[in-house]
Amino acid sequence: MSNSFIFSSESVTEGHPDKVCDTVSDAVLDACLAQDHTSRVACETFVKDNNIGVAGEITTSADIDYKQIMEDTIRDIGYDKNYAEGTDYSYSCNFEAGNLEKYVFIGQQSPEIAQGVDEAAADNKETAEQGAGDQGIMFGYACTETPELMPAPIAYSHALSQELTRLRKDRVLTWLRPDAKTQVSVEYVDNKPTRVTAVVVSTMHAKEITTPEIREAIKSLLVQKVIPAEMLTEDTEYHINPTGIFVIGGPEGDAGLTGRKIIVDTYGGMGRHGGGAFSGKDPSKVDRSAAYFCRWVAKNIVAAGYADRCELQVSYAIGYPDPVSVHLDTFGTNKVDEAKIVSAVQEVFSFKPAQIVKDLNLLRPIYLKSTNYGHFGREDAGLPWEETNKVEALKNILG
Repeated sequence: MSNSFIFSSESVTEGHPDKVCDTVSDAVLDACLAQDHTSRVACETFVKDNNIGVAGEITTSADIDYKQIMEDTIRDIGYDKNYAEGTDYSYSCNFEAGNLEKYVFIGQQSPEIAQGVDEAAADNKETAEQGAGDQGIMFGYACTETPELMPAPIAYSHALSQELTRLRKDRVLTWLRPDAKTQVSVEYVDNKPTRVTAVVVSTMHAKEITTPEIREAIKSLLVQKVIPAEMLTEDTEYHINPTGIFVIGGPEGDAGLTGRKIIVDTYGGMGRHGGGAFSGKDPSKVDRSAAYFCRWVAKNIVAAGYADRCELQVSYAIGYPDPVSVHLDTFGTNKVDEAKIVSAVQEVFSFKPAQIVKDLNLLRPIYLKSTNYGHFGREDAGLPWEETNKVEALKNILG
């Protein structure tokens, strides 16, 4: 007897208030790393109405104009009144790049944290090696459901959000505005995705467009172009702007903070998430770098054919270079003994934070490429943790 269930995941566009904040925080990080690759960055952003601010701890030799980064990033996202010029639609959002009240609350990294992270000896520090920037648990996940080795619900949700943004920025649908959310429900039979049961799209729009026009355009130009045809059936439900109107959006409709979309950022709930968010953090913070590392390891295991699903967990103590624990779970889909996979992983990959940074070449301004539409599965973005460059090394050990 077959076993079936429905699993849903959501995505948001870069104009969602929380994603606005993630994007600004990563823009600050990239600006620091572009000038000083040793920068230590922990940058948080908040938005509400036409107010925006950054706060955190940054130690860098880079010359950073935080207020200009805020304005440029907001304009690039699309909160720009000039976008509506030459169209039949107005720009009516109070949050606008040229009309921002900007605030900066930036200090330097605590010397006590720096002591733990720096590659140097210190009083009562257990080792002179570079240690983890904090304690914590991190997860990585991969599966065979999609070509990018991601769960189908989150992969489809991200694809919808990304295409919705393209339709807006390429001015195909000039009534679209930056804030939007998508959600896809997938029916699994015997743990394999078989059909999409429901699609939800809520998009901010110009006040002049009607809801029936929105629903027709989103269904035909977005959903039916993005979701594989074989996954859509006559029973698929479409909920497009189900409230009927979405003119007040972005930071005018809701406050935003960095790090509040961590399930959107990872595996849509199909794989677990650790204790910390990603955006605005330099790679000395294992919340980010070790989560990327775990995805890299899990993806290579699945790509090598040793499991159909793989989840890796690591944990660290602040200031200490070796993980406190390493756990691997293939959910019964492994093709060789899990203990042998773990042994091979520990031979091929180094779990030390300094080596993770080196192996993935993380001291570069690459983080804005990861901010939106998922930190994982973005093969179009050239992110190093999405590479399957360790498959042969694993096969040399496991056969």
